Amino acid sequence: MKTNRKITNLSNEELFERYKKGRQTMYFHELFRRYIPMLYGLCLKYLGNGPDAQDAVMDLFEDLNQKITNYEISNFHSWLYTVAKNHCLLKIRKDKHVFFEDINESVMENGDFFTPLDEEKVNEEKSALDYCMAKLGAEQRTSIEYFYHEDKSYADIVSLTGYTLEKVKSYIQNGKRNLKNCILRLRALNEEQRVQTRNT
Repeated sequence: MKTNRKITNLSNEELFERYKKGRQTMYFHELFRRYIPMLYGLCLKYLGNGPDAQDAVMDLFEDLNQKITNYEISNFHSWLYTVAKNHCLLKIRKDKHVFFEDINESVMENGDFFTPLDEEKVNEEKSALDYCMAKLGAEQRTSIEYFYHEDKSYADIVSLTGYTLEKVKSYIQNGKRNLKNCILRLRALNEEQRVQTRNT
């Protein structure tokens, strides 16, 4: 208890200096604990929801607890802020990549890429995507275009559109679902038309 009280009385700078000198994790744990509100707020700003922000904070703690000694750090506050921001941006990019893979699975047969001989079908799928994007509501279309086509973060979209963070996340999630459902419907109609043409 005496040791714990002593640690909690140390400044952030003192905690960091003691951790650098002795590599005792109790100093890092206390320092990180103090930064949790800042980290959570930052992650919430970029990721757009509480559960993802909480997961990001825990990921940062586990990762940095193991690797922090590999870095040369002059200002812990600035360094931690940058690391957390980059962590969130990487997660956003990863989520985008997963979505695009999912879309590919939906709009391409068996998930395979088309060959040059399939140019007509490629154009058909592109037309379907363009058509379905146009069918989205203005808010969903704008949010998706910013997020997936222009590589904007949730925070960027909030700033650009004036939508709330909750609305941006909702527009993107609902827009993705509507977009995929629309593409699948068009694929089914096109396939039905091809079958009818072959049978006539």
